[in-house]
Amino acid sequence: MKGSDAEQLAVSYLQRQHLVLVAQNYRCRFGEIDLIMRDGTTLVFIEVRMRANEHFGGAAASITSSKQIKLLRTARHYLSQLHTEPPCRFDAVLLSGNKMGIEWIKNAFEE
Repeated sequence: MKGSDAEQLAVSYLQRQHLVLVAQNYRCRFGEIDLIMRDGTTLVFIEVRMRANEHFGGAAASITSSKQIKLLRTARHYLSQLHTEPPCRFDAVLLSGNKMGIEWIKNAFEE
């Protein structure tokens, strides 16, 4: 499974949880955010991670502190283009193992 397939699987899963897709693969000079979705009035920045196995900590361990900093900077860049800043959070969608089970972590990290 490719990264784009994992993201599409995550979008479908989150839409079934009533989130609305705002942007996919938002890029700027600071980095990339896989998914930006709306959960009610909250804007959610989502990192999608896929790992075939749990070696080396699995999908969750791959969201390092340097990756979090890049995500924060990229989110700030996105928010700077909006007229008003909505409530926000950072989530992670982890796809792990051969069965591609999905784990959705709300508020995976904070600023």
